[in-house]
Amino acid sequence: MSIRLPSADGGLRVYEPCADPLEPLAFLPARSRRFYSAAHVVADPLAACAVGPPAVDWGSTLAFRHRLWAQGLGVAEAMDTAQRGMGLDWPTAAELIRRSAADALAVGGRIVCGAGTDQLPPGRHTLAVITAAYEEQLAHVEACGAPAVLMASRALAAAARGPEDYLEVYGRLLRQSARPVVLHWLGPMFDPELTGYWGHQDLDDATDVFLKLIAEHPEKVDGIKVSLLDAGREVDIRRRLPAGVRCYTGDDYHYPELIEGDEHGASDALLGIFDPIAPLAARAASALDEGDPVRFRTLLDRTVGLARHVFARPTRYYKTGVVFLAWLAGHQDHFTMLGGLQSARSLPHLATAYEGADLLGLFPDPERAERRMRRLLAVHGVAS
Repeated sequence: MSIRLPSADGGLRVYEPCADPLEPLAFLPARSRRFYSAAHVVADPLAACAVGPPAVDWGSTLAFRHRLWAQGLGVAEAMDTAQRGMGLDWPTAAELIRRSAADALAVGGRIVCGAGTDQLPPGRHTLAVITAAYEEQLAHVEACGAPAVLMASRALAAAARGPEDYLEVYGRLLRQSARPVVLHWLGPMFDPELTGYWGHQDLDDATDVFLKLIAEHPEKVDGIKVSLLDAGREVDIRRRLPAGVRCYTGDDYHYPELIEGDEHGASDALLGIFDPIAPLAARAASALDEGDPVRFRTLLDRTVGLARHVFARPTRYYKTGVVFLAWLAGHQDHFTMLGGLQSARSLPHLATAYEGADLLGLFPDPERAERRMRRLLAVHGVAS
């Protein structure tokens, strides 16, 4: 049965939903690369708009992480995909980290958790205050038994006078970390407040500062996550890393070729797009482990169109598409987000995301996905 979907030009188009979903499969963690999915949180729709802290549906949120682990993917917890800085506050993120880290230990799942400075109120802060905020979150992540991802800090971006301030703050954190961490360079397309990170507007100069920090503390850096949507720059950074330091691609536009790599090396992955495309990401990881790069590329190349659409500008609102697809796939019972972020994308944008995911077979029950899409269209006055 066909469905009429809204187009970006204001018209309607006829679409025939897919009737061939991917079969659910379980996989062991990948051996040839590390694959982490930055995971979304499920809001409690009955309390999400109430005054007070963000309301999370803990059961559904943790169940989704177990789905990722069952497919052999690691979980990158409390990252920007989980609406850090866009609806998820630090006390709730701290509880999310505690619960997810405990569940990961129980099932043997891979996990890394984000540590930042988002408990600080808006405004300018001293480097000492910013460092203390980082230390608090880093200590919490490590106390929960998880490796930390040192996330980019809006507070540090606002306070730093130049590269030396970044080197001072991060250097102190690396010297005291109990285990190697992942450093995250999140570009301004994901968060405009991070423009000029590492003390330079020029990305070449910023890259030199980033690499200087790593070179001074290679034993304390498990890897770096580069989220600049610039494949050439990531390859250049990857080739300049000290031996043993991983490059986790955060490039949701060019991830197949970056993960496949070249004669000089390859990227591991820590990606928000792995949340909705987990079944295909897991199959691709298995193909690499089996020594079949052609099948790996065939599987992942098909997903790039959907990824580029979900992460289209303004890129920071990609979380809306991620949660929307989770709802259509039946991983949660509603399309409600923390802070009302479900309204951040247009109906035509969501319709195209539905079509792209359906064509990839990502909905375990295509008929349910179609019914939910029709309900959303009806709410907006579209007769489908």
